[in-house]
Order: sequence, then C-alpha cells, then structure tokens
Amino acid sequence: MNFIRHITPLFTLFFLLFVLPLRGLCTPPAFMIGADLSFLKFAEDEGDVFFENGKPVDVLQLLKNHGYNWVRLRLFVHPTDLPNNLDYTIALAKRAKALGYHFLLDLHYSDTWADPHHQITPSAWQNLSHPELVKTVFRYTKDTIEAFRKANVMPDMVQIGNEVSVGLLWPDGKLPEHWDHFADLMKAGISGVYAACPTKLRPWIMIHIDRGGDWQYTHLFFDRLAAYHIHYDIIGQSYYPWWHGSLEELQQNMRLTAQTYHKPIVIVETAYHWQKAEYPNGNGPFPETPEGQKQFLQTVYQIVQSTPDHLGVGVFWWEPAVPFHGTYASLVSRSFFNEDHEALPVIMAFDGYTSGIGVPSSTSSEK
Repeated sequence: MNFIRHITPLFTLFFLLFVLPLRGLCTPPAFMIGADLSFLKFAEDEGDVFFENGKPVDVLQLLKNHGYNWVRLRLFVHPTDLPNNLDYTIALAKRAKALGYHFLLDLHYSDTWADPHHQITPSAWQNLSHPELVKTVFRYTKDTIEAFRKANVMPDMVQIGNEVSVGLLWPDGKLPEHWDHFADLMKAGISGVYAACPTKLRPWIMIHIDRGGDWQYTHLFFDRLAAYHIHYDIIGQSYYPWWHGSLEELQQNMRLTAQTYHKPIVIVETAYHWQKAEYPNGNGPFPETPEGQKQFLQTVYQIVQSTPDHLGVGVFWWEPAVPFHGTYASLVSRSFFNEDHEALPVIMAFDGYTSGIGVPSSTSSEK
C-alpha cells in the first residue's frame, strides 16, 4: 500500500503532462480570422450602439458577415475595474458560439490587465507559498474550464497567461529571475485544462508572448520552454508595429519560429490606428487613415499566410469595438468604428476570403 500511495501522484502527474496532451484536439478552421471582443458587452451596457451604413448592428454578427470565425475573450480572476469575470465572459461566449464562432479563452491569472509591465498576482492569492500557488493555479484553471463546459461554451483554445514574456503571477513567476517557478505555474495551468476535459476533445493550448518582431527573444523564450518540458500546441504573438518592430522583422520572426519549433503560430493581438496617434510624422508602415488601417491588416495576414509549411494559422485584431466614453475611449482610434460609431473600411478587409486560402491583394501603401 505504501508503494501505491507513492506511485499514484506520480502516475497522475505523468497522465496530465504526457498522456492527455496526446488526446484529440478541437479542430480549428483552416485559417483563424479573429477578434478580441472582451469590451463588447461592457460597451453595449454603457449604451454604445454600432452602425454599418447608418444602420444599427450586432458587432458579432457584423464581423461574422465579413469573414470572422474566432472570438477571443479575456478573463480576470476577481476584476477590479472591468466586468471581465466568469459570468460576463460566459455570456459573451454564448453569443459568439450561437453564431458559429470558435472561442479562444485568454486567462490573465490576475484581477486586472496582465502584460509585460504588469503581472499582478490576484489579491486572494498574494500570501500563498509557491507550492500553494501552483495548486491554486491548477484548481482555478480546472474549475474555470469546467464552468465553461457546463455552460455549453467549451473554449476551442486556451491561453495560459497573457503576454507572458516576462513571466506571470509576480513576484513568484517573474522572469528571468524565477524560471523554475514560472515553469511550475505554466504546467499547473496546462494540467488544469487537461483535467477539466478527461473524456472530451480538449482545447488547444496557446503560449502567448509580446515579441512579434523579435526573433532573438522569441528563440530564447521558447528554447527555455522546451528545456522545462512545457507542452503546448500553438505559439501566440502580439504585434503592434510601434512597439514590436517592422513588418519585415515580423516576417523574419514568423519564418524562423516556424522553421525552428514546427508549431502553428498566431498573431493573437494586433491593431493599427485610423487617425494620427503613434506616427505623428507619418513614418508608420501605412498612413494612419481608415484606408491605411485596412491595408495594414491585409498585409499582416499576407505575412502570416506566407509562413513556411503553412504554420501561420491566424490573426486576431485586438478590440474592434471599444467603449466610446470613459477610461478606454482613447482606444477608439484603433477600433473598427469611427467617432460616429460607423464601421470603417477595415471591416471589409476579408470580404473575398474563402476556405482559409488567400487574402485580398490590394495592400499598396498610400504613401
């Protein structure tokens, strides 16, 4: 009996980390045309109405009409300033699934925004030891995925953290100081997803960093993941050109990442402005105009689709529909709607898109 007591935890860990990864995966469409719409219900609840050609529209239906097939939704643990809790996210996921969207769940493991500058441990978890935090991450992830499954909105893909280039759950999992702890926390999150669907097709697991145009750091990061035997299915990158390098650097990183790791790659966050914002001197890759915004999106898609071995599998726009008033109104200039709430030309970027092959070719710059 003593032998069995010792072997059971080891078998459980082996099963979660090595057997379940081999189970069937949810099957994504040939190419992911996605949007992060985590603000949408919040904007609607604030009274914002969105229009196309002067007529009110449901943004989810509008994007569906223009070729979008994935929705990305962020989840905070106990939100401090936004409503992105479990109930809110399930409600949005139900609307998306009802329209036939695939669903990417973005687990922030924080009460607020998690990004390269902030990876704040949830307030309820801040006094936990490292072993306790690992157990909590596993349990929270498992419970969360089970809640989506019970609501009949099982995610098709799950991000373990958001832009985790410098770790998550600081200070315990901060990088580069604590790679051992970071690896434990990532494995706990991944195992939590596996444990929530032992008899079902499991979601794809994405690891998301914010280095779209930075091959050197991408290489360092994913080499370290391999050294720690962290199992995942898809590489996610953020690419905002004013932060993450030129389009040429994005293309180089996509090519080298595909050739080195042989994993599908998604640009899971990108955006561009339809009015002057980041490039006041006009030195951006495209003009910051409505047409320039559309051309930027089409060009990013072409770069992703040119990735070797068809390993560039999708692009997600970050927040096409943001609130027009309040704290986040400054983001309207990179949304899909102008100050009159009217849809911009970028909404039509993929009107000719079919079967995940090709994108419109009119990507010449206005400059």
